[in-house]
Amino acid sequence: MAYIDGFVLAVPTANKDEFLAHARMGDAICIKHGALRVVECWGDDVPHGKQTDFHRAVEAKEDEAVLFSWIEWPDKATRDAGMQKMMEDPQMNPENNPMPFDGKRMIYGGFVPVVELKQ
Repeated sequence: MAYIDGFVLAVPTANKDEFLAHARMGDAICIKHGALRVVECWGDDVPHGKQTDFHRAVEAKEDEAVLFSWIEWPDKATRDAGMQKMMEDPQMNPENNPMPFDGKRMIYGGFVPVVELKQ
């Protein structure tokens, strides 16, 4: 059964090109280690809520965009092995390749799909 890693983060809009380069590098490493698909989405219509919202979840500032991303893996075992290899990859070391956003405000988690509809 498929397994999904999901992410929400805030990226300074001035760092969009830097983020895209960083994501392309990291996403390629995900694919190299077994991911089936990686999707990076730059916020376009992300409303502010009355009680909670994506902006609050990542403490987005006025000059930041909210991003929603996911990695699709064939199963959790492949994900666990792939993530371990990614964390050991020198290209993923923040000292070698600093993140163009505040990683402390990123939220993420692993998810088991329970409903999937296709056309």
